[in-house]
Amino acid sequence: MNTRALIVVLACTAAVALTGCDPAATEPKPDAPTATEPATKTSLPPAEKESVEKKAVPNFVGMGLQSAQDAAQTEGFFALTSHDSAGRGRAQVFDRNWKVCSQNMASGKSVPVDTTLDFGAVKLEEDCPANDAKEPGAVAGKMPDLVGKSVKVARNALDSSTSITVTDATQGRMVLMESNWQVCTQTPSPEAALNGQPVEFTAVKFEEDCP
Repeated sequence: MNTRALIVVLACTAAVALTGCDPAATEPKPDAPTATEPATKTSLPPAEKESVEKKAVPNFVGMGLQSAQDAAQTEGFFALTSHDSAGRGRAQVFDRNWKVCSQNMASGKSVPVDTTLDFGAVKLEEDCPANDAKEPGAVAGKMPDLVGKSVKVARNALDSSTSITVTDATQGRMVLMESNWQVCTQTPSPEAALNGQPVEFTAVKFEEDCP
């Protein structure tokens, strides 16, 4: 083998050692594919709020409180509440012992079924008042007129930090169930400045007369 042929063979051998005789290794690599951008999410409009069904409010006045509540739920009204129509602040613990005197939504009025129905009620043996008695609220800095109100309502009308003393106006009994007692006298008097001073009440039971 002549010298020129030997050089060619040696060059080929070196190329094989370096590239593994892979033709692709000598070819230029194409550009790496670019990452595909994620598709932009299309925001969907929020679902429209379903309209609340409306119904005519039945007449509940004269019904027992439990019966009125059951009838209201049958019609689809489930937001129900009640209060003492006599204004004594009594809780309606046993609904069957109370009757409906008033309702906050007039009968026949069409309202959404999620409307709160509020029943004014008194005990079965009591007469309904001509109008719902409103619980008094404290007049800014002044003592409200609480004579004739239940002791419970009188207490609720004052700031919770007020020191209150209640005594039986006639027999020296303990005033335990305050919603069953009515205020006979009060100190300070109505409209007097109320600046955190202690408050005193005398009271008798509602079926009794103040002395």
